[in-house]
Amino acid sequence: MHTVLDPQERRDRSRSRAWFLQVHYRWETEGGNLSVQEALAATCEHRMVSPSRLPYLLRLVDAFTANRIQVEETISSSLDNWRLDRLSVMDRGILRLGTTEILLLDDLPGKVAIQEAVRLAERYGGTDSPRFVNGVLDAVYRASGNR
Repeated sequence: MHTVLDPQERRDRSRSRAWFLQVHYRWETEGGNLSVQEALAATCEHRMVSPSRLPYLLRLVDAFTANRIQVEETISSSLDNWRLDRLSVMDRGILRLGTTEILLLDDLPGKVAIQEAVRLAERYGGTDSPRFVNGVLDAVYRASGNR
């Protein structure tokens, strides 16, 4: 069942996604020295995350960490002629985020997750990132059963 959000809740979720990318970047650049939860704690310790954005950020981090293998296998099976480890850190983070939302968060339409991921790719990725992210997540969405 999809939840209808008011404009402030939508903004908070969008900003939570950007925070997820910061946590993901910290986690990835630490080279395995931190868990995702430790990267979250370190990010929250050094940056001011709005209390209204923390619940969704925690939900994203928890869903990704508990299902990381499923998320990464799903992404990998949707990549044509690419490997997950060869992607930029930012594209990898956006794909992990979008796939987490598509596969694991029942209250969010998959098409909304794709749209939000493309926006993040436009803002934080490279020139080809938006089109690439859209294509991969569309394949993930179709493989998930189009919920």
